[in-house]
Amino acid sequence: MHLKRQKVPKTWPIPRKGTKYVVRASRSLTKSLPILIILRDILKLAENRKEVKKAIGQKSILLNGKPVRDEKTSIALFDVIEILPLKKSYRLGISEKGKFQIEEINQKEKDFKIAKIIGKKILRGKKTQINLEDGNNFLYEKPCKVNDSAVINLKERKIEKILPLKEKRKILVTSGKHAGMEGTIKKVKKEEKMVEVESKKGETKNVLIKHVLVVE
Repeated sequence: MHLKRQKVPKTWPIPRKGTKYVVRASRSLTKSLPILIILRDILKLAENRKEVKKAIGQKSILLNGKPVRDEKTSIALFDVIEILPLKKSYRLGISEKGKFQIEEINQKEKDFKIAKIIGKKILRGKKTQINLEDGNNFLYEKPCKVNDSAVINLKERKIEKILPLKEKRKILVTSGKHAGMEGTIKKVKKEEKMVEVESKKGETKNVLIKHVLVVE
């Protein structure tokens, strides 16, 4: 199923004018971009859908270390795309204007990504499973809380460390009216489910915790 170009989310960095339809992401429209849009329309590494499908068929495109299987595959914030023939890697970020952007990263960075913890579950044997916003789940026994961030080692498929949601931590606002803003937490207001953030420009904003991702 396709999506009318005029109805694409404002987060998508593509022109409003052009073909009537564009490919629909396989997951959340507002929180991801289809790999086809990224390779053809943003990075311009392919001229058409056929070329993208061919590259995918040859397993030349990796997403977080695993081969992409479909041109509709959703790329979410902080996901890592590798183009094997070019020996280049990219990460999906978000601009100050709240639009998705593709950033080229080095070979060391490509093995790691950050994801928000959205749930915890106790399994048999008293093992703790943490559920991440990107859909991944990991067994993790060290202290962590919902709304902290996990640094994932994509190569070893494990959590490298936890970035707690607390004062003086650097954050990125991933959605809402302040999407794209980077700053530092000045105060965590748990009862209000908000954090007070000082932006890079020196402005102080109150942002809902659900819109915030700890990045450092």
